[in-house]
Amino acid sequence: MAGQVVVMRAKYRISVKDPGVPGVLKLDDDKFVFIPHDPTSSAKLQVGFRTVKGHKFTKEGTNKQALLNITQDPEIKGGGFIFEFEKFSDRDVCRDFVGKALAKYIDVNKAAAEGSVAKLNTEQLSTTEIDRRINLLREDSELQKLHQQFVIGGILTEAEFWATRKKLLDGDNNRMVRQHVGFKSAMISDIRPQADGWTNKVTFNLTPEIIHQIFAEKPAVHQAFLNYVPSKMSEKDFWTKYCRAEYLHSTKNSVAAAAEAAEDEELAVFLKQDDILAREARQKIRKVDPTLDMEADQGDDYTHMPDHGIPRDGNKEISDSQYDQYKRNLLQDLNRHAAVVLQGRGIDDVDLADPRSVAEALASSKKIELATEAQYTNSNQAELVRISKITEIKDLQAPRELPLAPLSIKDPRDYFYSQQANVLKHLGETTRGMKPVKCHLRTQEAYSCMMKSISYIKDVGINDPTIKPELALKVLNGLTHNISSTKYHLRNNPQESFLNSLPTLMKEELLNHWTSIQELLKHFWSSYPITTSSLHTKVIRLKDAMTRIYPRLQEIKESAQSDLRHQVSLLVQPMLQALDAAFAHYDADLQKRSAKTAAGPNGCT
Repeated sequence: MAGQVVVMRAKYRISVKDPGVPGVLKLDDDKFVFIPHDPTSSAKLQVGFRTVKGHKFTKEGTNKQALLNITQDPEIKGGGFIFEFEKFSDRDVCRDFVGKALAKYIDVNKAAAEGSVAKLNTEQLSTTEIDRRINLLREDSELQKLHQQFVIGGILTEAEFWATRKKLLDGDNNRMVRQHVGFKSAMISDIRPQADGWTNKVTFNLTPEIIHQIFAEKPAVHQAFLNYVPSKMSEKDFWTKYCRAEYLHSTKNSVAAAAEAAEDEELAVFLKQDDILAREARQKIRKVDPTLDMEADQGDDYTHMPDHGIPRDGNKEISDSQYDQYKRNLLQDLNRHAAVVLQGRGIDDVDLADPRSVAEALASSKKIELATEAQYTNSNQAELVRISKITEIKDLQAPRELPLAPLSIKDPRDYFYSQQANVLKHLGETTRGMKPVKCHLRTQEAYSCMMKSISYIKDVGINDPTIKPELALKVLNGLTHNISSTKYHLRNNPQESFLNSLPTLMKEELLNHWTSIQELLKHFWSSYPITTSSLHTKVIRLKDAMTRIYPRLQEIKESAQSDLRHQVSLLVQPMLQALDAAFAHYDADLQKRSAKTAAGPNGCT
């Protein structure tokens, strides 16, 4: 295919419904060119295959026309190019040629990607870091082009290229939010014992998930596990006692539970109400903002009275208060379970199959939580004092003596009149010719003085205004014009419209050069001051790469048509100025370092 050229008559369509512009389609190894028969037509095309994503075509034998749609990269403005041919055979020749050209560029891009991966593997990076960089190159085609041009081209090292994109790597890492698995909504109290139906044996099925939830919802059981296992009892004996306590609670016999608790000290821990939860609840109540504490007092609470409330498991048992600590409250269990579910697991990367590891991890997490909470309380102590003062009822507070005597001013005018002497003394010579101000005026005198001042201003006017009216009007008109025309100029930027009117290949080359110059200058300026030999080597490599851009920009200006050459020069000029500034800085720094070297270490030649 090398050196082969295909020329075919075709019509160029902007859309499927467009009648099309007749002309000639010319295909070679690198690009396709469409030349309309009408020289005045603007439907001239010159597109490189490296910007083409794929191609589509109509099937032969249908009533449709012989169309070939060459689709462009979505990031390149312009969309696709539709060509209509006289015969399907002509279309097939062009279709096959386009397919071979695209296959060649796909192989080139694949080799470049493999080279990028090889470069990444040479660095001392983790697998996660390498995968993150490869994903960034795959997602951003512009970044991949820069990486191929400068890293694969040997101008920049892998570390230098990614050193200026730390935020991009960190941002990609921050987007990887880890999803924590929470607890199930089913309560552990809903786990009923299973009887075999033949004997009195009762079994409980405790999975690692259930054990984790027990530790989270019942701090007393969690603490007992850490204290008893394996120093006092085995893990099997511990859970046997726990299941025994659960069975006694399921019988709804608080008297029997109290009797067994009196005989077995370890079993009593599971039968009694959780003291740790009660202590935590009291601490939370003390931290509640008093202005938001809507807790009712005991006089409004009817749950302590007979035949009121919702006892656990529907039990309406009424007994002495000495057995209350062996009863369970359904409302408390529901609130605790809801709080644990909303809070989440709180631990990660722990083997749930090992209850000891789970218990220790939860204990460490609780210590960190308490330390953070204590630090927050200390930092907000002033806020708590302020809230306590706000909630005080003034009628019930003892009188407080003020630390300072209140300031008593009988007539505020006396103070301002007394300051006139200080002002006149401070102004000094500038007060000559000023009329003395009469301090005490009656209402009629003040009104008469004001009317005289108004009449004087009407007759004479203000001699020295703060802003001249004509200047203020000029500034106001200028601002109004700029504000009203900003949107128009941004939308109708002459340089942007001219850039879009250039041939596609020239436009792409200009944009690629500008992107390359920005990348090179970013690394160039970040290398100063040159303090190491590696930075010196890097600057030389960057300078050589920037030097090669000059003739390429000159070729673009010379290849432009005569009527476009001036505008192209205006586009190229900022690029050349940026490069010239870098070279001027390089020469000045080189002379400075040469002078220091010639002077010697002591400043003597």
